[in-house]
Amino acid sequence: MAAYTAIDDAGSYFNPTLYTGTGSSNAITGLGFQPDIVWIKNTASDFHVWTNAISGATKYVETNNTLVETTNAESVKSFDSDGFTVGTMNEVNTNTETFVSWNWKMGTTTGIDATGATITPSSYSFNATAGQSIIEYTGTGVAGTLPHGLGATPAMMIVRNLGGGYNWMVYHEAMDSAGRQSKLNTTGAWTLVTTIWNNTLPTSVLFSVGTNSETNQSSDTLLAYCFTPIQGYSKFGKYVGNGNADGTFVYTGFRPSWVLVKAYEDAEPWTVSDDKRDGYNESNKTLRTANTSAEGAQYVNLLSNGFKITSNNTEINGSGYNYMYAAFAQSPFVNSESVPTNAR
Repeated sequence: MAAYTAIDDAGSYFNPTLYTGTGSSNAITGLGFQPDIVWIKNTASDFHVWTNAISGATKYVETNNTLVETTNAESVKSFDSDGFTVGTMNEVNTNTETFVSWNWKMGTTTGIDATGATITPSSYSFNATAGQSIIEYTGTGVAGTLPHGLGATPAMMIVRNLGGGYNWMVYHEAMDSAGRQSKLNTTGAWTLVTTIWNNTLPTSVLFSVGTNSETNQSSDTLLAYCFTPIQGYSKFGKYVGNGNADGTFVYTGFRPSWVLVKAYEDAEPWTVSDDKRDGYNESNKTLRTANTSAEGAQYVNLLSNGFKITSNNTEINGSGYNYMYAAFAQSPFVNSESVPTNAR
């Protein structure tokens, strides 16, 4: 009988953490790995700061806007063996203020399967075990294909042109079309633009980009973040809201550590809940990717085998609204030895 999950310790590949700003160089430790994505948000009002190991330390973009990739020596100064170090930049280290960081590990930087690709990545880091990758490429302006390294079909992809004025383009299988996309930096509903993904679904080896400048501007540097579901570790799906404070239960097969939700047919914010800010049910406060606001009301209870909506707010539970989600585990519901984890 196959094991329920190959990943007993989800924290080896994804791990949120809280830290308090010091206003001076500040080493954040305890992740258990050297991160390849570090996404930081002050729990008070401030910009989102998204950094990655491919672009390198000191470089960042913000999910709440379309500004060009910025270099600041006092942002994320280094990616360390057990965490990362932040400098004096207010958005990552204001003295006495509380910050959350969401951190993912990739790590394999050679040997990607590029069979059939027409665009060669300039750099990449992938982790087929955890189903997550970063692919850097130079746009050609001509529709083409790139490898993603996951060994399975991506369920969600986020592409960001690092130039100024470009959106965070999102593909999610819940939208049921290769022509549709949403934007992580806006509240807008999905739109149909067939030139973003070349109206072509991803495969187990490749993903497609069209002629649109958001995903394939000639000579520009772009980054693709690709994810495929891994049983007991990550899941990407959809649910229908019921408009009731006793909201929908969404089964994931693991205790979520992090949940991202968007009403994909309606103009509502992307909301993020995690298990570190306060950390227990009735206190899983919400942050929003497309604005700088402080954390807000609690919308989600994180359970041993999924998450339960606890609000009738249309951001997460409008009656008849369709929502897509991405969730990463704190621990599987049943581990590789067929032993149930503790209830939340």
